[in-house]
Amino acid sequence: MKIAISGQDWREGSLGYKIKGILDDLGVESKILKDGDSPTAHNADIVLVAGGDRVILDHSHKIRDFSVPVLGIYESDSTGFLGQVDVSELESAVMRLKKGDYEVDEVFRLSVKVDGKEVEPVLNDVALFPRKSATLLEYVLKVNHGDLWHDNSDGVIISTPIGSTAYSMSAGGPMVLQKSQVFIVVSVNSLDNTRRPLIVPNDSNLEITDILCRYLCDVVLDGGKRVTVRKKLECSKHDYPTRFVRMIKDSSAKIIEKKVKLAEELLDMPPSAKLILKTMEYEGALSQKDLSKRTMLPERTIRLSLSHLLQRGYVRKKTSLRDARQKIYELRI
Repeated sequence: MKIAISGQDWREGSLGYKIKGILDDLGVESKILKDGDSPTAHNADIVLVAGGDRVILDHSHKIRDFSVPVLGIYESDSTGFLGQVDVSELESAVMRLKKGDYEVDEVFRLSVKVDGKEVEPVLNDVALFPRKSATLLEYVLKVNHGDLWHDNSDGVIISTPIGSTAYSMSAGGPMVLQKSQVFIVVSVNSLDNTRRPLIVPNDSNLEITDILCRYLCDVVLDGGKRVTVRKKLECSKHDYPTRFVRMIKDSSAKIIEKKVKLAEELLDMPPSAKLILKTMEYEGALSQKDLSKRTMLPERTIRLSLSHLLQRGYVRKKTSLRDARQKIYELRI
């Protein structure tokens, strides 16, 4: 069995090096997968992705065609829902992999074009928002080239089923089981209170056209990379799915169960803390200054809310890789 290891952090003692060391001790052939190293990925039987959801999503973006099965490996304090195996349990997981005691689940992705130019494929969702917050966006939604609605809202999200428990759900979208063959379209804070989330077959072609806004608008891919859009956003089912190694049966139901439990825990949380959590879910790891800028909350409120979130275990603090003097905060949920 040949294994490739994908990750973002390759410093000594990082999760990627821990995985490499465990595989070496077990006598398993493995190679570190660098950016753009397609031959190594294609020659592997399985790719182990070291890190939380962000790393798994970024790995999916780099795969444009056939995908070697992926297994997310996390540490106990890592973030997200896509990883399945804690690094402390990797040895027993490798034994199962050697025996073929696992399933491979194909999860479809979104093919995305911005102003006619194809960008990275998306696993969770595509979001269209004005670059300046609290600004209305006007657009027309087309399904299979026919006008479906004209809307004025804060933005719009197009999600896959696996992404239905991510940003889409935060904006009021439904939770959808992973194997459902649908897209979810969610208008965010529409002026039309009858504008409900829309579910369409995933063989549909979706277009957001006639975009009007006082400011430039961005297409946000899986809550990460931003691409400026001027005229049109197009989404359809990508030709090649992401293939996940599944060692837990009915993992999509487990994710929904985990999300429901989290939602119940959040009921008693202060509104400022909820806003910070949602901002981190959308933007990723941020400093106090970044959080203040994006949420427009006072710095004192940011500090108090972060203290609350740290104590409850929703957020963790770590040193910035860019500036060792600065602390950044990221989700642990």
